[in-house]
Amino acid sequence: MELSVYNIKGEDTGRKVTLSDAIFGIEPNDHAIYLDVKQYMANQRQGTHKSKERSEVSGSTRKLIRQKGGGGARRGDINSPLLVGGGRVFGPRPRSYEFKLNKKVKSLARKSALSYKAKNNAIVVVEDFVFEAPKTKDFLGIIKNLKMSDKKLLMVLPESNKFVYLSARNIPKTKVATVAGLNTYVVLDAASVILTEKSVAAIEEQFKA
Repeated sequence: MELSVYNIKGEDTGRKVTLSDAIFGIEPNDHAIYLDVKQYMANQRQGTHKSKERSEVSGSTRKLIRQKGGGGARRGDINSPLLVGGGRVFGPRPRSYEFKLNKKVKSLARKSALSYKAKNNAIVVVEDFVFEAPKTKDFLGIIKNLKMSDKKLLMVLPESNKFVYLSARNIPKTKVATVAGLNTYVVLDAASVILTEKSVAAIEEQFKA
């Protein structure tokens, strides 16, 4: 697939970039996408939830009623789960939700996400640019020139750039990611993906294996 390269003024430079069919043109695998997004979301969970069980509730351990003859359950102390204020049966405990996912599955999922974006014409390529200082106004100018002000955007940079990140940080519905930090969730979460020319080369280098 060939895409035109635009400058930060939104003008066509006349150059073309060819997106690799092995990355941007595969038949998307929905199950791989599901697994990769599931792992990403699971890894975001803190897993600090906790409720008190019977032995952890503060309360008297005196036996409330006699064992037999009451006509009811054999209730022990006031911490019984059967009573209001008692402990919880099999309540949540702190734990990690992380799980393993094979590298090939993750790679397939990310290629599938990029292929979906390419298939839907949701990828724009811009020439490489730099910011001399954090400037939200300049970043807003770029997305306005590209006619993407009203879209949920993901800009992918070849490497970390503090000034670009800070310039986009306060803009709603806009994220900046590096090629190394690219994942299925952030690609699919964006309506449009903006790649720089070096980003395209870096993505192809990362997924060539």
